[in-house]
Amino acid sequence: MSAPSGGGYHITVRAADDREMPTPTAGTRTIPGPRRRRAQRLVPAPEATATTATTASPSSPAAAAPRSLRSVAFSAVTASVVLTLAGCGVLILHLVRRQTGTAGLLVGLGLATVPLPFVLGGLAWLNQTARVPLRHTVFCLGWGACAATTVAILANGWTSSYLTAHQGSLGEALGADLVTPVIEEGAKGAALLVLLLPLGRRSRCAARRPGRPGARRPRGYERRPALPHARVRLRLRPYLRPLPHPRPAPLPGHPRARSRPRALASGVVLGGVTACGFAFTENALYLGRAFTDDQQQRLDSIGLGEPPSLRDFDSTVQTFVLRGLLSPFAHPLFTALTGLGLALTLSTGRRWLARLAAPAGLVLAMALHGTWNAAADLGTRGFLLVYAVLMVPCFAALVCVAAWARARAGRHPARGPARRPTRGR
Repeated sequence: MSAPSGGGYHITVRAADDREMPTPTAGTRTIPGPRRRRAQRLVPAPEATATTATTASPSSPAAAAPRSLRSVAFSAVTASVVLTLAGCGVLILHLVRRQTGTAGLLVGLGLATVPLPFVLGGLAWLNQTARVPLRHTVFCLGWGACAATTVAILANGWTSSYLTAHQGSLGEALGADLVTPVIEEGAKGAALLVLLLPLGRRSRCAARRPGRPGARRPRGYERRPALPHARVRLRLRPYLRPLPHPRPAPLPGHPRARSRPRALASGVVLGGVTACGFAFTENALYLGRAFTDDQQQRLDSIGLGEPPSLRDFDSTVQTFVLRGLLSPFAHPLFTALTGLGLALTLSTGRRWLARLAAPAGLVLAMALHGTWNAAADLGTRGFLLVYAVLMVPCFAALVCVAAWARARAGRHPARGPARRPTRGR
């Protein structure tokens, strides 16, 4: 459409399909016509589709497929672990009830719950430093209460019967003092291996990534260099990795690699929580068995014409005082040594310490457990002597380690020092 010849402008309408338009002359303005449909612009060409599929970004559906497969596999593994722990829980309830009866089981569960909040409260206080996720602590608690006790009851029963049949009273003593600590500490330490053992490798490209532009570090500080052994290439748990704050650069030729207090606290927390679950089920078994024996003794005394009294339950009271009041920290102390050694192995930078820490922690836990079991055969005075000379100092040393980790982690917060903001140009 053109204006009359008298006008000074020539008006041209742009075509909707972007055809070739005539070249505008002087004094000409273009009025835009109707736009294309949005759907036509979003549909790519066949060549572009093939090219985009080959270079898909990580956020594309093609790249998200392996992630969905990994999530499905992780959900399947989690479900299988939960079902296994539930099956072990049902089995252990059946085994305990067969030895204690229904009334003994209920009384044992009620009395075994009394010391549990105090021990878990102390571990929760230490977990403020370790920052172990709740799912890991719940897994350790369920493993100790269900899976480890199931393995310990079945294995201890078979080995004790075998040694007693072949060695007599000597075999029974060997089973209680040597075989039982090995079985129980091995069953409890399996949970720590499942959680703390790294199963993957770190990405080697992470070390080649350039730093953020404009990021500044305090003068005289730099990141700690990579450790010389192979554990750096393994994917550790977050609570075993170093905290992301800078440290003083080590002197050349004198590398000093120290273990992180957070890693040591995590080993103590995981081992202690696992042992808490184990001690809960074991206390329920022993207390329920003592209550059943006392109840039978009371019935016998009533049948003989003797009046019932509170002394009929002396065995239950003594078992509760011994296991619930005097030594609620015994099993957590044993397994905490295993967790401490394994965490030290995974976090230290010294080769000799990394090779010796985990076996030494497990052997020390077994030796202390065996000594504790042997002290029960020494009578009241011998037991109290072992309790005062060995158990109390070991527990005090573990408390000192926990307090040191709390104080050391408080000096070094999780975040690094504040950096100066970079001004945009």
